[in-house]
Amino acid sequence: MDTTEQTSGYYFNGLSNLSPGELFFWVFLDETGKQVGITDFANLALIVLGQPMKATRAKPLGATPGTSILSYHLRQWLNIEVKQWPTLTNGSIRRLKFSYVTNLGAFVGRWIPFVGWVILADDVATIACKTTNRFNTIANEKDRLW
Repeated sequence: MDTTEQTSGYYFNGLSNLSPGELFFWVFLDETGKQVGITDFANLALIVLGQPMKATRAKPLGATPGTSILSYHLRQWLNIEVKQWPTLTNGSIRRLKFSYVTNLGAFVGRWIPFVGWVILADDVATIACKTTNRFNTIANEKDRLW
């Protein structure tokens, strides 16, 4: 009795004889292509522009070095004094403590990248869910993920 039972592979978008792993990969790429759009590039821009890449004045010990392009410009455009409002920086996240600012532009500049991360996380979760559901719809019962 031959235990290396040969099965014909899956067919997907013109590709033939795919293994279950290959099928999942191509379904993943297809779902990613459907999900990714101009808003994803905007999200990435929010994340990148929110990173502290711009040189700045000397800061107290423990502060995140540099400032972000967003924070730098928003401090000027939204130069409105506020009470101490909580924000997060790379350093404050590592310390698990909020950092406080008294400028509305700085507040907005520090929170915008987190909006980008949340939207990006939602995209990843959506792609994973849709890929899994679509794969399970196509695959034989023995090859399904759950």
